[in-house]
Amino acid sequence: MVRRVFLFVLAACCVTTARADDISPRVGLIQIYGARKVSLDKIRTALGVREGSLLPPSKSGVEERLDKISGVVASRLEATCCLDGKSILYVGIEEKDSPHFEFRPEPQGNVTLPKDLTDEYADFLDTVDQSIRLGETGESLSNGYSVMDNPGAREHQRAFVSFAAKDLDALHRVIRESSDPDQRAIAAYVLQYGPRGPRTTTQIVNDLQYALQDGDDTVRKNAIRSLAAMYVGAKFHPQDKVVVQPTWFVELLNSLDWSDRHNATQALVDMTEDHNADTLNLIRERALPSLIEMANFRDLASALPAFILTGRLAGLSEKEIQEAWVGGNRQQVIKQVAKSEKKPLLPFVKLP
Repeated sequence: MVRRVFLFVLAACCVTTARADDISPRVGLIQIYGARKVSLDKIRTALGVREGSLLPPSKSGVEERLDKISGVVASRLEATCCLDGKSILYVGIEEKDSPHFEFRPEPQGNVTLPKDLTDEYADFLDTVDQSIRLGETGESLSNGYSVMDNPGAREHQRAFVSFAAKDLDALHRVIRESSDPDQRAIAAYVLQYGPRGPRTTTQIVNDLQYALQDGDDTVRKNAIRSLAAMYVGAKFHPQDKVVVQPTWFVELLNSLDWSDRHNATQALVDMTEDHNADTLNLIRERALPSLIEMANFRDLASALPAFILTGRLAGLSEKEIQEAWVGGNRQQVIKQVAKSEKKPLLPFVKLP
């Protein structure tokens, strides 16, 4: 898999990671996205934070200052791990007349999941946290759902298969009706383990596609992960007839939330591994400026998935994309795609 090769190169050559409890509250890198008309100098002034300084004490206070800039409709700050033990601060800007991703209003129902399922999920999160500290972060998606390398996490995931079969109706109702975002987030994750069948598969995919527009970022993140797993699994199990449409993933590339953009980009790397022309042309039509913006990021771990998609839009083979990345020819590929913004991509033909 090209992504696995790239990530190995990236980890070996470019980025230094650190344990969560070793991370400094200082900013190692600031990445601004969505600002195409508004002055970057004005954004940096309102931000009041520079690389090397402490993270801002009030996220909402900074966002309020950014929102007052002429031409800014909304803003969003998100700090992630990490570059040389320091945080990466993402600054999202939504300008007037720019693409806007609309979230659904929060449901008002009081439906909840069975307590034994929510307890299992809480224990699973604790185990995943421990596995991350041990560096055991690998997983397989070949079954159509996540199977982690860590034995403890994998045991909880096996339990989710049983829960999803037994409580499928509750998962369906919670993801659409529950006013509790934690409940909806659990449902969005566990649904990937649901039974496959003519009716259930369609219902599960529809529920997860619905969740991509949820107003809570964790719900959306889990829905992206679940749908991506189902998409990958469908390649190994075509009899399951899993059909995942790329539409909302592409629209999420224009989200104000950084995690939406990043997670959707990673999912689209899987969904275009076969260089599907329809999906790539949809990205070109609906989200090319956002994709190019991410492919240009100095944070290489974030830039890489976007660059892979950019290379595929340029019509490059996987080998050519890898060589361009490793050889430092990122800008050449990005400029090539930017110039061909309105040119549709023809179906990819893999040479023998």
